[in-house]
Amino acid sequence: MNEIPSVGAPLVQARDLAKTFDVSPPWLNRVIERKPKLMLKAVDGVSFEIEKGKTLALVGESGCGKSTVAKLLVGLYEPTHGGMNFNGQDAHAAFRTPQGRQLRRRIQMIFQDPYASLNPRWIVEDIVGEPLKEHGLITDEEELKTRVGELLKSVGLSPLDMSKYPHQFSGGQRQRISIARALATEPEFLVCDEPTSALDVSVQAQVLNIMKDLQRERGLTYLFISHNLAVVRHVSDQVGVMYLGRLVELADKQTLFASPRHPYTRMLLDAIPKMHDSGKARTPVQGEVPNPLNPPTGCTFHPRCPHADERCRNERPQLLSIQGVKIACHAVEEDRI
Repeated sequence: MNEIPSVGAPLVQARDLAKTFDVSPPWLNRVIERKPKLMLKAVDGVSFEIEKGKTLALVGESGCGKSTVAKLLVGLYEPTHGGMNFNGQDAHAAFRTPQGRQLRRRIQMIFQDPYASLNPRWIVEDIVGEPLKEHGLITDEEELKTRVGELLKSVGLSPLDMSKYPHQFSGGQRQRISIARALATEPEFLVCDEPTSALDVSVQAQVLNIMKDLQRERGLTYLFISHNLAVVRHVSDQVGVMYLGRLVELADKQTLFASPRHPYTRMLLDAIPKMHDSGKARTPVQGEVPNPLNPPTGCTFHPRCPHADERCRNERPQLLSIQGVKIACHAVEEDRI
């Protein structure tokens, strides 16, 4: 039975989410070479909340754990520790019960690559209709056809496209089919894992506008994952910046873009080309992301940070609320920057 959420409670609450993968070589190799197990902390204690009808964007360089967070939220991965509350109920506990199917209907995912996420041997009618059949929402064939046609129209495609195969569509059209499939079960929460990164810039805008329109019409809540800050600025209400599996800054969009606090966030924003600064040299993102199998001690960003001191090298910063912004940085906490 669902717990009744308190008034004004967020729809989605991630609590200290963590996921560790065992990436060790086979047992015999380790015995012969006398090597220990290799554990990769892909996500290391991430907490955030998303209000109903709002969009939280997670940004960061490749390998920072954004996609792992997405898979944890939809139940594709089981967390190593921590968890997620959805509408006041423990989602991961619910996923393990027979009633978990009900919850999966309410949480759906749009994947990054529309070329890989659609079955090339199925026609569009089967692709978009599959969740409806799987969840037993529609059993009548004619009713199913009508519903698939409506879903295709809602994403700017034609019901006549039902009989076509994925290879007959462009990248942008395929991603629209993916969105139609995700909407089939009438979800409340959509996890979007870089849904436009495989598309041309002109097509990106069309897909993002469709997603914003759908959010307005249906009151959808989004977790939007991207490494493109221009896209994030267009779609988000709040932005979380991730680095090596941890959240380093979490703020509303206007605050983050107008006055970024964390040195890493500043570095990412400085690297964006700006229309009015065409004569000014762009600041590239300095240094390389460290090996996640052997992360630096203390603050994992300290080897690349111009403000790092001894405390940064030895002590892991906690995500603290400072002037309305959640931030994990000793230099900001001590007012050194």
